[in-house]
Amino acid sequence: MSSPLPLTNIRVIDLTQVFAGPYCTYQLALLGAQVIKIEPPGGEMTRRGGALPELAKQGLGLSFCTQNAEKDCLEMDLKNPDQVAKVLELAATADVFVQNFRPGVARRLGFGEDVLAKVNPRLVYCSISAYGDVGPVGHRPAYDHVVQAMSGIMTTTGTEEMGPVKVGAPYIDYATGLNAAFAVMAGLRQRDLTGEFQYVDVSMLDTALTMMANNTVTVATTGKDLPKLGNEAASRAPSSGCFSTACGGLLMLAANNERQFSDLCGVLGHPEWADDPRWASPLVRSQHQDELRSLFEALFATKSAAEWETILDAAGVPASRVRKLSETLAEGQPQARELLHTLAVGEQGTQVSLPSVGFKLNGESPRPTKPPRPVGADNPTWLKS
Repeated sequence: MSSPLPLTNIRVIDLTQVFAGPYCTYQLALLGAQVIKIEPPGGEMTRRGGALPELAKQGLGLSFCTQNAEKDCLEMDLKNPDQVAKVLELAATADVFVQNFRPGVARRLGFGEDVLAKVNPRLVYCSISAYGDVGPVGHRPAYDHVVQAMSGIMTTTGTEEMGPVKVGAPYIDYATGLNAAFAVMAGLRQRDLTGEFQYVDVSMLDTALTMMANNTVTVATTGKDLPKLGNEAASRAPSSGCFSTACGGLLMLAANNERQFSDLCGVLGHPEWADDPRWASPLVRSQHQDELRSLFEALFATKSAAEWETILDAAGVPASRVRKLSETLAEGQPQARELLHTLAVGEQGTQVSLPSVGFKLNGESPRPTKPPRPVGADNPTWLKS
């Protein structure tokens, strides 16, 4: 079976920068779309960032490489009317146009959806912004950590003692990129059904709120904010959450249903606990959870997190020791899933691991094959006079 590239013959004009927008168009490129990335003179800011200075000096920093393989790269001055006209000329040949300017900027530059609809009546136009272009804060710019503050995720993370805590990774950026790629696919399908221009509006705040949908629904319905749970499970069940183990390791456990709870009690050497009147059902367990929790804590402290993970896995009880990312990447599961693929980047051919689409289609995970390009590398191809 041939490699799955369902977006073959789809052309995307990419006027996005940093993480969310470029990650959207990267997903489309991995699925076979031809993505033409347009950057300001000197390239976007992420070209000069990341953990490898030798690549950053070449304008191919890891912060850029992560979501910009597979794309043709143009360097254009969008304050130049001739360059604007060239972008519109390219858009006339495209299927998708993606921008993540602050609301109103695209229109001022001459790339508003009203203009593009006339240039290409079958275009899918995707606008990615912090808050959308309506509402009391729709005009504001933002980055991931700012939206984390706005969305309320910080006030449900951490503990009451430490106060609000930001999620370590820029998850809202990347979730927004995935959400936008999903929205573009919906727009393409609708375009194919109707033959009409499609306007896709994706916001980081919308994405953040839907990424914690259970919290959002609960607070919107009850009007009450949720407490900080620290490392405890959302269920707050005494048989779920984080436990300290021997040698200082942490174990995350999720014995949520009755079978898992019974199996957990058996593994811990006390099968009778599953039938104890204090703990025989979720309701009574919640009423006597402190005592049960203290018993679990004492037993988990007798072995290492790695030992408990192996024991619980054999019993079919969901559990994992708390790992560093480097450990996760070294243990084989990402490799088995073909999640990362290495390409030679830059003048010295630096080996860089880049992500696939993160799912398998007919047994294959579409992957990058063309490394990130220097700024303006494809100007001669696309900007011929």
